Amino acid sequence: MFCSLRKGQFARQMKACWRCSHTRLFSATRVCSSTMPAWVIEKYGSNEVLRFSKDAPFPVINYPNEVIVKVFAAGLNPIDVSMRGGHGAATFSMQRDPLNVLQSGSEFPLILGREVSGTIMECGLDVKYFREGDEVWAAIPPWKQGSLAEFVVLSANEVSHKPKSMTHTEAAGIPYVATTVWSALVNTGGLTKDNCATKRILLLGGSGGVGTFAIQLLKAWGAHVTVTCSHDAQQLVGALGADCVVDYTAGPVKDQLEALGWKFDLILDTIGGQTEHWAPGLLKPWSGSTYITLVTPFVHNADVLGVADGMVKTAALWTSRVFKHIAKGVNYRWGFFAASGPALDEIGALVQAGQIQAVVEETFSFPRVPEAFQRMEKGHARGKTVVQISQG
Repeated sequence: MFCSLRKGQFARQMKACWRCSHTRLFSATRVCSSTMPAWVIEKYGSNEVLRFSKDAPFPVINYPNEVIVKVFAAGLNPIDVSMRGGHGAATFSMQRDPLNVLQSGSEFPLILGREVSGTIMECGLDVKYFREGDEVWAAIPPWKQGSLAEFVVLSANEVSHKPKSMTHTEAAGIPYVATTVWSALVNTGGLTKDNCATKRILLLGGSGGVGTFAIQLLKAWGAHVTVTCSHDAQQLVGALGADCVVDYTAGPVKDQLEALGWKFDLILDTIGGQTEHWAPGLLKPWSGSTYITLVTPFVHNADVLGVADGMVKTAALWTSRVFKHIAKGVNYRWGFFAASGPALDEIGALVQAGQIQAVVEETFSFPRVPEAFQRMEKGHARGKTVVQISQG
């Protein structure tokens, strides 16, 4: 890494970097810095807790399989708004500090943003698949510091090479929703490109980030896709390939779906609430069909009851629902986000083949992050909201 430095320069830089960040055990950056610009929160609350800081802690490589990414663009998701208000604080604190040795509030200053597109600035010693300067994209686990900053540190297995056909702004709108959909449909639902051609899939809520990506993935694999959305989103989801679009503003969705005259092999529910009571009845019984909801109670239960009691209540609830639906001949599952560089590799190949495109509704500059959050809070998204951090 320092092959271009003379011996004296190397010694001086190593000494300076040690003073700036003695925790960097495996490598040192060319430009030694201890702070960076970022949007942070110091407490949970509404949009007023967002604060721009010029001296946010610079990320450091603490494990040899980590990389530091210079952020060009960051994608926002509903989870960012929820996390700003404290949603998941108990669960994510347990992930950050499983032995509970840190004080409460140690996550602050907290940087939000679950999607990133940028370039590798530095690699840990065990990283072989990436080199400095590689253009990459990634989904960031919610217990890690996020992408609304100049730099972010990630595990190499969470990162993938960015599709060359996409700009950084476009690429930043895909990784989190893509890995969420991949985890739900592939890991939980058992779908693959080889078994989708004969399946009918229902997406409840198809115009947001998850829905617009799921439509494209399923159509790339040959499935028949039915989508629910509002009237003004019908053209968007139709252009993405949806075979049948149901307008939930035109009458009871359940009645409209039943009037179609067919049952489904898999339902992906991004709405939750009352839909969970009637949607599984639209599945083909006793044929291995599956209902998957992305609206799960675990994080909420942990916030309200604590992690231990929340897990007990959640496990009991999940068990009762699974057996209830098994008796009716259908599978009941919860879908979860799972960061995965290999999944993004697969998705990147589909992007390069022209089968998946970014659906970015609006782009904000770095100083306008609070406005971007306000846009997210309005709901009724027609694609993704992206923040441009710097020029790529």
